[in-house]
Amino acid sequence: MTNPAIAAHALRKSYGDKTVLDGIDITVPEGTIFSLLGPNGAGKTTAVKILSTLISPDGGQARVAGHDLTTDPQAVRATIGVTGQFSAVDGLITGEENMLLMADLHHLPKAEGHRVTTELLERFDLVEAAKKPASTYSGGMKRRLDIAMTLVGDPRIIFLDEPTTGLDPRSRHTMWQIIRELVATGTTVFLTTQYLEEADELADRIAVLNNGKIAAEGTAEELKRLIPGGHVRLRFTDPIAYRSAALALTDITHDDETLSLQIPSDGTQNNLRFILDRLDTAGIEADELTVHTPDLDDVFFALTDGTGTPNQPKEAVR
Repeated sequence: MTNPAIAAHALRKSYGDKTVLDGIDITVPEGTIFSLLGPNGAGKTTAVKILSTLISPDGGQARVAGHDLTTDPQAVRATIGVTGQFSAVDGLITGEENMLLMADLHHLPKAEGHRVTTELLERFDLVEAAKKPASTYSGGMKRRLDIAMTLVGDPRIIFLDEPTTGLDPRSRHTMWQIIRELVATGTTVFLTTQYLEEADELADRIAVLNNGKIAAEGTAEELKRLIPGGHVRLRFTDPIAYRSAALALTDITHDDETLSLQIPSDGTQNNLRFILDRLDTAGIEADELTVHTPDLDDVFFALTDGTGTPNQPKEAVR
């Protein structure tokens, strides 16, 4: 992989005798969404703080946008934006004033600051509320303003630390669309979340962080295949075809009432082809075929026990 947006190796961080990050590796290609999953206290926010130069690691190396995190932190800061768990919006001033304040912090000329503010308020559908105190905004509006403020400096890489926590489903879906649009323009997004559906919906790659270590990493589909329980379900309307299929296939579960067979499967194309070839050889055609795979909830609980207690996955996808 050439010139990844983020490349970290063996990152470590401890607070007293508590090891928060225990030598983790992270690689994020440019223009993609990388999601870090994990239970509370797993170290997600610590990873974000290190990679965004807010705190220093105890060990390891990292490059962000090609710049060394330790020797050139100013260059890193010039290329990134950070939206933390807690809103940076000042509720005592208006949305527009929040934006202009951020423009001043980025040392933008006054005219440029007003232009960027106007464009971002329009982009995030905040024009009508721009002159109102931010304290009057809904949770979703505050989060949109928060991200708009992050974009004032036109960052190439954005860290979003649990950006949709506390939002209602409609606001969460709006935020997802905003994140997709950012990536469509070439921005790289490093996303931490506790919402498994969110990672499944957005991320190109997902890493599961547990007890300071990466328990597994891969695409959503690769992670789902780590967990047992996947199967193919065949349903028949002809009892003779149902019985013939039961004889042609092995390791199956019968459901005589619905004329259905369930065959363990890892969800891969090769496995599905094997099942279909067996049916074709026997001259049998199912009326309905569905493939069932574990979801990210299953992955999360299998890898973390849902409480931060590590279980043993079959094999981490790298």
